[in-house]
Amino acid sequence: MVSTSIIDALNVRVVGSGDKFLVLAHGFGTDQSAWQRILPYLTQSYRVIVYDLVCAGSVNPDYFDFRRYTTLDAYVDDLLAILDALSVTRCAYVGHSVSAMIGILASIRRPNLFSKLVLIGASPRFLNDRDYHGGFEQEEIEKVFSAMEANYSAWVQGFAPLAVGADVPAAVREFSRTLFNMRPDISLFVSRAVFNSDLRGVLGLVRVPCCIIQTAKDVSVPASVATYLRDHLGGRNTVVMLETEGHLPHLSAPSLLIRKLRHALSSS
Repeated sequence: MVSTSIIDALNVRVVGSGDKFLVLAHGFGTDQSAWQRILPYLTQSYRVIVYDLVCAGSVNPDYFDFRRYTTLDAYVDDLLAILDALSVTRCAYVGHSVSAMIGILASIRRPNLFSKLVLIGASPRFLNDRDYHGGFEQEEIEKVFSAMEANYSAWVQGFAPLAVGADVPAAVREFSRTLFNMRPDISLFVSRAVFNSDLRGVLGLVRVPCCIIQTAKDVSVPASVATYLRDHLGGRNTVVMLETEGHLPHLSAPSLLIRKLRHALSSS
């Protein structure tokens, strides 16, 4: 990403007319279009920054450096570089899934940059441990990787409805579209990095207030993980449960999410 500015490379946009900055950061398998049903409700109150993770299908795959993006730290570098390029000195941050953890790591590095973190479908570790229920055993994860490698299209067709959870065909189609847009080798590489990560040890270093938004049933993140985050993050934390299913409420239940999201942001 040396020859191209990060603003151009990651399709950074700033929309809205408010006097405060708000970052919306998408999760694995989507791109910034995942926020399209949420964005109109926020642009009067905030200058909203949206961008694409380097692994997204909407980004030139040549920018994805397999040597660099082995951990979430490189994604944190990208986020902070975007905020510095835009001369942002203070913002609220909404991160979905892996971007929730990217926000956590960024706030540890630069706590004064963030007024509040809203974490949607966040997990510090997906694998079960002796005293921790992440939702997956190693064998299950390996089966997922094998399925992705064997037939990516078939995996997407099976995974998208499970991840969306709720019976919202439009959301399944949208998630399938952005998953299909990802180059399969990049998708698999990122999945391995995310599913094998363990950020439990750094949660206590977070001092920024966090609102953890969790759906009642999420195939990727058990509800107990939200409680774990609340109890182990170092700042003032709240958990908000959404009475809906699935890992992508911004696609499947945007009107429900926006009510909770606006309340969470206004109480920062």
